[in-house]
Amino acid sequence: MSIKAGVGIARGTDAYTVGANACQGALDKLGSSDPSAVLVFSSVEYDQEKMLEGVRSVSKQAILVGCSTAGEITTEGPAKHHSVAVMAIKAGGLSLFAGVGEHIVDGATEAGKAVADAVKNQAPNGKLDAFVMLPDVLVGNGADIVRGVLQGLGAHFPVVGGAAGDDFEFKKTYQYLNEKVYSGAVVGLGISGDFKMGIGVKHGWIPVGTPMRVTKSTGSVLHELDGAPAIKIYEDYFGADNLEELRTQTLAKLAITYPLGMKVAGSDELLIRDPLTVDANGSITCAAEIPEGAEVRLMIGSREEAIKVAKEAAMLAVANLKGSAPKAVLIFNCIARSKLFGERSGEEISAIQEAVGRDTPLIGFYTYGEQAPLGGEVRNIEKCNPAFHNETVVICVLAD
Repeated sequence: MSIKAGVGIARGTDAYTVGANACQGALDKLGSSDPSAVLVFSSVEYDQEKMLEGVRSVSKQAILVGCSTAGEITTEGPAKHHSVAVMAIKAGGLSLFAGVGEHIVDGATEAGKAVADAVKNQAPNGKLDAFVMLPDVLVGNGADIVRGVLQGLGAHFPVVGGAAGDDFEFKKTYQYLNEKVYSGAVVGLGISGDFKMGIGVKHGWIPVGTPMRVTKSTGSVLHELDGAPAIKIYEDYFGADNLEELRTQTLAKLAITYPLGMKVAGSDELLIRDPLTVDANGSITCAAEIPEGAEVRLMIGSREEAIKVAKEAAMLAVANLKGSAPKAVLIFNCIARSKLFGERSGEEISAIQEAVGRDTPLIGFYTYGEQAPLGGEVRNIEKCNPAFHNETVVICVLAD
């Protein structure tokens, strides 16, 4: 029996009805009222509990995982308004298991390991073949959550995922497991069985200026570059006149198209780190850590390059399938990319669909960080090195 998937999306004002309609749409496309699992991605515009009740009213028994987003993506393209998107999956040769790691604020690594263990312990003999994670990174270091997951699953285990969003508010995100809504948690979906998976990971941001060395950092706080306050990398580029704006407004919003790129071993692209805030001393807090001694560059976004690499990533994912046809596509796409494209965000998704097939069921969301292997070209999934990314598109394709 082959993998089958259907995707539904709904909008409206009543959270329960929108959730129910999105799920019913997915089941209609699936052609079955009995899916193995449903993936749910929702705007925070909706009451999260009521929305999930609506989804559950239509699909009562299936495994349910999902999260709030900074924008939903389906086969139709990026949602233009607040919505709920649902993918229903009929497993075919897959076995699916789900779990949660709570209280990231008390220990991000521990929460990551907890979700990995919770999922792995449900699988016969603890055997999993792939793992999808949906963490909250507003309350803890995203890289540490990935580190914890890999402690539970193994250093080279194929992991993909996206950090939950809240419509670009950066206040509070939500994660879903079956009937329950969490916050400050990481939800995971484990996959095992007879199937093929392809992964593509690219960002397309272009380095500008000269490389700089991290001379002082603490976790995700970047204090000094080449012995000077970290904010100087932006001051030198934007000019001192704009520095006050960088300090008084959310750096994440101002520098959305100007992240930092970090050189890492084993990757043909610089690993992106989002700057979030800057303090009075010029220290920049990023979405994940940048270790001392690392070489960093200021990066600039290009719509054309971003579209090009998104299609390349999708082609790489399909190539991993070794000739099998894609049956379901998951996309974890940074909110920065949506902001870069603006009204043209559909062009990126359309470019991806040229590679995976325009009619292939597709679901995803705009994230606050992505989890996927390093390297851009994930040629050997069994030897991948998962990491926490920013401003990157991650494409995961499932096939028989």
